[in-house]
Amino acid sequence: MSVLVDPPLWPRHGTVWGHLVSDTSYDELHAFAARAGIPRRAFDHDHYDVPVERWDDVVALGAEAVSTRDLVRRLRASGLRVPARDRRR
Repeated sequence: MSVLVDPPLWPRHGTVWGHLVSDTSYDELHAFAARAGIPRRAFDHDHYDVPVERWDDVVALGAEAVSTRDLVRRLRASGLRVPARDRRR
């Protein structure tokens, strides 16, 4: 199991957010998020947005805390990264 979370550094909607990813599969990521009580609407192409208030919870459930740089590097290496050019809203 390789679920990763980076520090909550991204301000939006009155809080600060981090990212939760898997470097193994989306199935693993969705299952972990469900166990953590993170709603599916928090999924954004290749990651879940995690508010600072939930960060300790996901780490306690087993997510590996990594730097943002390491998270992106490992997500790209896994082949699961969705490039910005492919993100349509």
